[in-house]
Amino acid sequence: MKNLEEMVRQLPPELQQEVAEFIDFLLERRRQRSKGKPNFRWAGTLKDLREQYTSVELQHKIAEWRGASK
Repeated sequence: MKNLEEMVRQLPPELQQEVAEFIDFLLERRRQRSKGKPNFRWAGTLKDLREQYTSVELQHKIAEWRGASK
């Protein structure tokens, strides 16, 4: 496998710029994730489903929903 630098050098300048912008995006996203304490604003948002599903069933349902959105 070629190293990343070699692969980028083979790209035309406009695609090299896209790679650089994508790397900036990834680095910024990483910085954003590492900041501060997690928030739990979502807590309680599924309470209306507690009569319909057990906690385990709800975990499985959420996994289904997440899979459908990818």
